[in-house]
Amino acid sequence: MKIVVVGAGIIGASVARALAVAGADVVLLDQRGPGSGTTARTFAWTNANRKPDPAYQRLNIAGMEEHEKLAGELAGAPSYFRSGGLHCADAGNEPSLTANVELLRSRGYPAQWVDRDEARRIAGDVLIPEATKAIAYFPTEGYVLPERFLAAVLGDARRHGATLTIGQVVSVGERPQGASVTLADGTVLRADRVVVAAGRWTAGLAARSGFDIPMVTDVQRGSPIVGLLGFVRSPAIGLRCVLHTPGLNLRPAAEGATVVQALDLNPLVDPADAEVDRDITAAISARFTAVTGHPSPDIEFRVAIRSMPADGHTIAGNPPESARIYFLVTHSGITLAPILARLTAAEIVTGTGQNALAPFRPSRFAGAPRSDAAIAHPVHLGEQ
Repeated sequence: MKIVVVGAGIIGASVARALAVAGADVVLLDQRGPGSGTTARTFAWTNANRKPDPAYQRLNIAGMEEHEKLAGELAGAPSYFRSGGLHCADAGNEPSLTANVELLRSRGYPAQWVDRDEARRIAGDVLIPEATKAIAYFPTEGYVLPERFLAAVLGDARRHGATLTIGQVVSVGERPQGASVTLADGTVLRADRVVVAAGRWTAGLAARSGFDIPMVTDVQRGSPIVGLLGFVRSPAIGLRCVLHTPGLNLRPAAEGATVVQALDLNPLVDPADAEVDRDITAAISARFTAVTGHPSPDIEFRVAIRSMPADGHTIAGNPPESARIYFLVTHSGITLAPILARLTAAEIVTGTGQNALAPFRPSRFAGAPRSDAAIAHPVHLGEQ
């Protein structure tokens, strides 16, 4: 079976690998190169936290478990770390954190309260904010080093025969007994199936191809899918887990760096500006110093555009109009990439539907009202 996968981000590369491992003849397409989209601009926190919908939470838990399995199969330096995650709440965030911990515990999700000393032991060389009233610890959560993970997945995909091609995809479609992908230069690739894993560009590609894949597409200042990440190259702070505080989220990165994120400042970010506003950079720098004790951090900022289905949940499967074009797009790409890849490959290669994906078919949007306003800015501890 020949399959073309459109999009070489973390989802597309993972699917290409899983399909190749299953014996398919796989071509992976990307218009710029692997990981050049959202994958390079993600907080990369693996979790099933703040997932109110039970089916979506179960899928994310399965994603975390699949990361554990996959870590033992991929070559090279480790890229997945089950570090645990800490949420430090001030008086304003304490009620929300308490309610979240109670909900998660009722569903069997590991969550526990820890004191400041235990939090410091878990987190490493950071300062627990003085205003902290409650600290929750989620031991099964962790993080991924996206570039390293992507390289390992692509390497394994190639070892199983997958090939990578650069080209801009104009449209996808069905043909007698198969599917096709049309590139901007006029080239037409023919295959038995096509998997579209184009991230935030999925809705546009789908529309050009005659399909409706509802996503949040507003990329102006104030959009809930616009965010900002800071990559702190120095100083190295010895952070050992994912840390959420009211003003700043932090996770370890490669070579002693730290990734930081200030959710409340995201609505102020203008993706059209080449430079990040000085007030925003100053605020994040000050918050980093308050949490770590290290002044004058060297921070590289990257504007992130989230890949967001219209209802916030994964879209996985064939639209009603097609049996050969499979769409796969999610907001939880880092957590879900391994499990979505395995389940998608099973559906395509064996033709057997996977129950875990049943709630997330594109057909759920048929006739349903939709609005970008349905997706709100993440503001609470543990939201993304």
